[in-house]
Amino acid sequence: MKSYLEFWTEVAASLFSQALAGEPELAESLPKPLGPGAFGFAATIAGDEEGRFSVILDPAILDAVLVGEGVDQKAGWGELLREAANAAAGELLARTGKKCKVEKFEEITGESKVSRAFQLKAGERSFVILVRDEVRAPRPAAQPAARLDDPPAPPAGLSPGINLLLDVELEVSLRFGCKELPLGEILDLGPGDVVALDRNVTDPVDLIVGDKIVARGEVVLVSGNFGLRVTEVASPRKRLESIRCLF
Repeated sequence: MKSYLEFWTEVAASLFSQALAGEPELAESLPKPLGPGAFGFAATIAGDEEGRFSVILDPAILDAVLVGEGVDQKAGWGELLREAANAAAGELLARTGKKCKVEKFEEITGESKVSRAFQLKAGERSFVILVRDEVRAPRPAAQPAARLDDPPAPPAGLSPGINLLLDVELEVSLRFGCKELPLGEILDLGPGDVVALDRNVTDPVDLIVGDKIVARGEVVLVSGNFGLRVTEVASPRKRLESIRCLF
């Protein structure tokens, strides 16, 4: 089932091409930090799905006069993004039956964490747009917290003896994709060459331990560093199998 972010992406791509000068194109890209002066807007969503949805814009976008001549560009972007937030809530209701609405909409100066990044291509120029999605279905009531002196419980279905390994530190890595190349092409590689991988920019990336995939998720930006927001995870037993090659 599609998320609020996915509906927003569809709505924003259509809305930007219709409402902005030059019919610019919105395309997904890898996240990168924005310079000083970055600004944005946050919508507080309430209902069957709730949370905060933020959009941060490249400060250079204010010089492009995309929302119209003689218009306050920042205010114009605020109205456009408010419309996109409301339209995404409407699409969520129409296509999933989940009721939600924009309860609050406000200007913000930036976000330290990012869920997805886009590039708005307008003629020969392009601008970065970063999105942070915290809209989720409400969580069930929390269970009573464990006491500090309670021994950590092993993952369900595993032997209690696994507790002896829970503090072992393992190296994890992200895999964006792969490709087979002839040795000749590998030897011919040089600075500036581009190697196309077997994975689309919208596909999840793999979290690897040893040679096993233990989780998949979306690339995010955390305080200027790349990170992973997990969307799929292997069972505890499958994850445990990933350490066999390390011993």
